[in-house]
Amino acid sequence: MFQLKWIWKNLEGNRGIYLIAVICTIIAQAITIISPMIFSQIIDIFIEAPDAVAALDTKRQLLYTLCIAVIAVQIVRSITFFSANMMYEKASQSMLYKIRTAIFANIQRQDMAYYDTNRTGDLMTRLTGDLQSVRHVVAWVGKTLIENIVLFTASTVYFFILDPLMALALLALTPVILTISNVFRKRVGPMYVKLRETFSGLNIRSQENIAGNRVVKAFAREEYEKERFDKVNKEYSDANKNAALVWLHFFPYIESAASGLSVVHLLVGGIFVMIGRLTFGEYIAFSSLIWTLANPMRWIGNLVNDLQRFMASANKVIEAYYARPMIVDRQDAKTDSEYIHGEIDFRNVSFKYSKSNRYALENINLHIKPGMTVAIMGETGSGKTTLVNLIARFYDPTEGEVTVDGINVRFHKLRGLRRKIGTAMQDVILWSDTVEGNIAFSDVNMPQEDVYLYARLSDANGFVEKLPEGYETIIGERGVGLSGGQKQRISLARALAVKPSILILDDTTSAVDLETEAIIQDNLNNHLGYKPTKLIIAQRISSAKDADVIIILSHGKITERGTHDELLKNPDGYYRQIYELQHGTIADESIIAIGGDNFGAE
Repeated sequence: MFQLKWIWKNLEGNRGIYLIAVICTIIAQAITIISPMIFSQIIDIFIEAPDAVAALDTKRQLLYTLCIAVIAVQIVRSITFFSANMMYEKASQSMLYKIRTAIFANIQRQDMAYYDTNRTGDLMTRLTGDLQSVRHVVAWVGKTLIENIVLFTASTVYFFILDPLMALALLALTPVILTISNVFRKRVGPMYVKLRETFSGLNIRSQENIAGNRVVKAFAREEYEKERFDKVNKEYSDANKNAALVWLHFFPYIESAASGLSVVHLLVGGIFVMIGRLTFGEYIAFSSLIWTLANPMRWIGNLVNDLQRFMASANKVIEAYYARPMIVDRQDAKTDSEYIHGEIDFRNVSFKYSKSNRYALENINLHIKPGMTVAIMGETGSGKTTLVNLIARFYDPTEGEVTVDGINVRFHKLRGLRRKIGTAMQDVILWSDTVEGNIAFSDVNMPQEDVYLYARLSDANGFVEKLPEGYETIIGERGVGLSGGQKQRISLARALAVKPSILILDDTTSAVDLETEAIIQDNLNNHLGYKPTKLIIAQRISSAKDADVIIILSHGKITERGTHDELLKNPDGYYRQIYELQHGTIADESIIAIGGDNFGAE
């Protein structure tokens, strides 16, 4: 079974401890039968024997020895049992830590396509509940299985030594219980797969609702969200009940068969004692150990239950463990570049997402010289963000190639390429950390004066210094407590802190006022200290008018390109229409003649 091989692989470094734990379990369970054996001797010699009273005088030392042996056996069993449990726990927790670390690191390595198809709530389930099910099998199910096998085997051997016919009578019910358990396993297996899926759906719904709580409140949709959550919660509850009901349906049969051992023991054992086949001490030994047959039979259902739950969870964990990204460093990739000049070429580039039949980009040809500023505009869904995502190789083009400094991005090492690209994303994500920690995300050892510099360049310094603790102020999850414009400026400072050769600004100043936007643009153009290649995705004319070239995307194709002045000359063009819409006027030739210096004033 692959799942168990995978567990054994991840127990590396703790296999010795686990094997010692197994040995301790075997010893602890094997010596369980010693006490009834000793009690049998005490009863036959000192209680039931015809000369029992005399034996108390003549064999007193033997009685003391047997009593001490019982105590010693219990002490040894307790010590080995405790030691085994401690070692199981240590091995399983170490394995859990190792697997969780490996899966998290593997998730970090995945490309964007992986996150397009795997939802956050489901991945969190794999890292928590599913992994706990795996640990449960190692720490508890495995231990319990070994305990019951050893206990059942040792008792069976001892029973056959005492009386084979009595042993066979007691074991007659075993095939019945095994048959019941096999039917139960086939019934409950698919139910645990469904149970796991509904649990994942519950986590997904919870995560999305909590993350989007502001939207819920803004639209007063609390009751609606409660109904949606109640629906998935009921699905999970029903799946749990169905699995539990299957177990409850089979439990009476297993329990009845296990309890039948007591009846067999009473009837057959009683007859054997009366006819002299068994001594009373041997009968008591059978009586003392009958639970060692009954309990394993009772546990079969629970173990099957847990193993089926484990199989459903383990498959999801293993899937995340072995997931491999499609975008990786090639063996013949260029070594990490110390410096990238920032020349970018799109050559006949077309791209479509894995689950889409429509091209998001189609036959894109674009040459960007080092230090140029390119503004990208277009309607929502026209492919603007997709275009810039190809530069950092978040996706690979379906057709054509993207080059940086004349080298296909496929031949750049990912780390070397991406650490030279600074990106301020459209969807601003800030960590629950200090302002300084967020700005210095790319380098935790960044000098404080550099942090202040990038904050000033993004015009974030003013409001940061007014925060209760300044740069040491803890930002809430996703930037709670900050305005949209403030979050965008911290995101821009974080991108600048990379000292990028290529700077990608995805609608980065959409939430700031025009005055602040003008200050930021002046800082980027005149006070950065060097001239990176800039790609600016913009909706405002004021953000795009000073670019060296402006391209207009529509349905994944470049429909217009040129400078601000050139694009305004096209009366039917998208850029001209946006200009007129944002300025509330019709641009005439006299306005065009002014050039780009005054455009964007609102």
